[in-house]
Amino acid sequence: MKIAVIAGENEKAEFLENGINTSNEVLWLNSPESVPADCNCCIDLLFNNESSRVQLLSSLTIPLIVVNAVAITSAGLPGNFIRINGWSTFIKRHTIEACCLQESMKGKVEEVFACFNKKINWTPDIPGFVAARIISSIINEAYLALGEKVSTKAEIDTAMKLGTNYPYGPFEWSSKIGLTYVYQLLKAMAEENERYKPANELTKEVSAL
Repeated sequence: MKIAVIAGENEKAEFLENGINTSNEVLWLNSPESVPADCNCCIDLLFNNESSRVQLLSSLTIPLIVVNAVAITSAGLPGNFIRINGWSTFIKRHTIEACCLQESMKGKVEEVFACFNKKINWTPDIPGFVAARIISSIINEAYLALGEKVSTKAEIDTAMKLGTNYPYGPFEWSSKIGLTYVYQLLKAMAEENERYKPANELTKEVSAL
């Protein structure tokens, strides 16, 4: 099996957090244009859901395409595309959230990720999977508290880490993920339920980026 992984240096380092356990060939690439036609799987950790990116990946005629697509659903993606939660800090974990609409493909996805000492947690086809929805909601609440002048960013981060034993405070976590990604997910979730509407302070920061 030949696996192509499209990633930057940060994504590669996080994806390999648990090591690698395979005799299969793994190619680390910067863009879909470099993916050989004889690959069995392509993992695109830099996926951006632009139509040109989708078209380019689907033209590779590779049977399995795994994309880091958190804020969308599988609607509009080709049938051989599998969504994963590839956000920074989440891709480090032993367990990766994923969505697959074709039961017959799940075994192959699990086999591929086992090469990187990772297990797959299959979730419904919803924006944010499960973990990203929770963390984005916590980040949004932190921005609401900031807007109400409850406390400072540093103090809220410290309180959350000490009170919940989270690895990062909400503002620290949003910085690691990328605040724009959090905002995009909250906007998608707000289409389902108004309570997920991005906080004003969060929206201001994204607009200033």
